[in-house]
Amino acid sequence: MVTGLSCSTFDSASAFLNDDASPDIDCLITDVRMPGMSGLDMLEHMRATGSDLPVIVLTSVLDASARARALELGAQAWLTKPVADDALLDELRSAIGEDQWPDGPER
Repeated sequence: MVTGLSCSTFDSASAFLNDDASPDIDCLITDVRMPGMSGLDMLEHMRATGSDLPVIVLTSVLDASARARALELGAQAWLTKPVADDALLDELRSAIGEDQWPDGPER
């Protein structure tokens, strides 16, 4: 649990896409560079199949065209590593929505 949030991890984009529990996920945090399918390809696949799940890209990639592609595909945010905890939590809160944000320890 992070600030009252449940977290799940996946070994790859395909593991996430093939997981039966993924409809219960409120927000996805992904990197760009991953084994197999990239985070951007996963985001494109999600949008092509009708998913409007909020996605935050957290990466060390400093590529303006990759950032533009992610945002065009509807990524909630593009954050570069290292990222401040507050910045990530602010984006999560925005993605999940204030009404769904858990009551938990304040930051």
